[in-house]
Amino acid sequence: MEKIGDIQNRLKQAIQRDDPDQLLDFILRYKSDDRAGVQKLIKRANKAEIAWHKEEERIQKLRFFEDKYKEDYHHIAGIDEVGRGPLAGPVMTCAVILPEGYHLHGINDSKKLSEKKREELFLSLQRDAVSFHVGVNSPERIDEINILQATYEAMRMSIDGLNPQADLLLIDAVHIPEVTIPEVSIIKGDAKSISIGAASILAKVTRDHYMEEMDAKYPEYHFRENKGYGTKDHIDALRKYGPCPIHRRSFITHFI
Repeated sequence: MEKIGDIQNRLKQAIQRDDPDQLLDFILRYKSDDRAGVQKLIKRANKAEIAWHKEEERIQKLRFFEDKYKEDYHHIAGIDEVGRGPLAGPVMTCAVILPEGYHLHGINDSKKLSEKKREELFLSLQRDAVSFHVGVNSPERIDEINILQATYEAMRMSIDGLNPQADLLLIDAVHIPEVTIPEVSIIKGDAKSISIGAASILAKVTRDHYMEEMDAKYPEYHFRENKGYGTKDHIDALRKYGPCPIHRRSFITHFI
């Protein structure tokens, strides 16, 4: 008779593969095993299968805008930004074109995801995307032209870096000036469009990695933890040590 530990490992592998057919096969294979430990695993498998279908339904809804426009446009790009509010570091934007019908479970507004989940999705999106490009604007540029214009400029960089070029842009809540490609602005788009959600993840993880590198260079500001945002520890360090080269001078006038 198969050991319960081995059966548990089978279930763990089925859940990790995110495959409902494997979960169903597991349930059918072991449902007649009346050991209490196995029956607990069956209940867990049932819950995992239900959760898979619920997530699949959510992803289907998340594809609403992509499906709405796919007959008229072949390269639909989602665009989002990260880093408008921090006291330090660049603003980053991402434009991403996903394969038609793309169904990666877990995609959502990056702020709603754990760091571990963002990192997992980041790797999958880098591998699967038809094209993506991250636009970066420096603290100096932010100080020069203001954060809104710097964000628009970074968005245009993201769009220009796509290959193939987008023929429709889905954007979270804004309209990008000086762009000739048709745009659709979607309020809370990173939670309503799979493409914008993907762009949100790619932009945030890229910026988080950068700020972690800056933490090694300027450890006194705790950039690994705060990512440049105005936490108490960050502001205390700013007052104690003054600004470092990646601080936005126009953002810190209240603190120094």
